[in-house]
Amino acid sequence: MKKIGVISDTHLRQPDKALQAIFERHFHDADLIIHAGDLVTLDVLYCFALWNKEVIAVCGNMDFPDVARTFPVSRTVMVEDLRLGLVHGWGAPGGIRDRIRTSFDHVDAIIYGHTHQAFAGYEAGIYFFNPGSPTDSRFTTPPSIGIIRIDHKNIEGEIISI
Repeated sequence: MKKIGVISDTHLRQPDKALQAIFERHFHDADLIIHAGDLVTLDVLYCFALWNKEVIAVCGNMDFPDVARTFPVSRTVMVEDLRLGLVHGWGAPGGIRDRIRTSFDHVDAIIYGHTHQAFAGYEAGIYFFNPGSPTDSRFTTPPSIGIIRIDHKNIEGEIISI
């Protein structure tokens, strides 16, 4: 079984104590960390690198050029026996899952951000997971992150309020 720490929309220029606390409390034993965009700068990822965690990320609409040069807009990764699509997302919150679904062919799950609205569930046979935002609750409350557990072909997501 793989444990994945999922975070998005941190909107930070540098890691802060709150982000470090999230790592120490929720992600310290994760096998992988996924950031679904709007890191803003690469510096945000340094706190995860300090603990030798693999980080997979995509860039978002608010990211500085260093992030956009480093990470793609979307990508597909295999974890256990599942094919995961990663994308930040775009546009209004309404209909976002319909829009991002067209970014991928043959995925089992799509991890996304952008809306700051946490979501975990199946639609049209695809598992969608948005961890929300741990730092910016403009569009939703409370701030949140997520944990995904994958065991071969089984996926289970948990939204954690911060």
